[in-house]
Amino acid sequence: MLKNKNKILYALYFLFIILLTLFLFFNDSGVMKYISLKNKNESLDTEIKQKEKDIKNLELEIDSLKNNAVKIEQVAREKYNMQRADEKAYKIEEK
Repeated sequence: MLKNKNKILYALYFLFIILLTLFLFFNDSGVMKYISLKNKNESLDTEIKQKEKDIKNLELEIDSLKNNAVKIEQVAREKYNMQRADEKAYKIEEK
């Protein structure tokens, strides 16, 4: 009789441990969700750092365009096809 009670208690204890483990891993605030959110957080942190670098590079480019006459001339020539008054421009078409 005592052996049967012990077997039942061990079985219930084992079942409780299994259910508790499943609950901890697979509920909405469990370990799996935590790992998923942690990975997403790391990904977003990396993206933020990249965006901050992009912003810094753009700020440097803006500063260069505001203060550097050579850079202004380069952009005017390349992007807007501008030229100086005393220059002649030739357009070469490829066949």
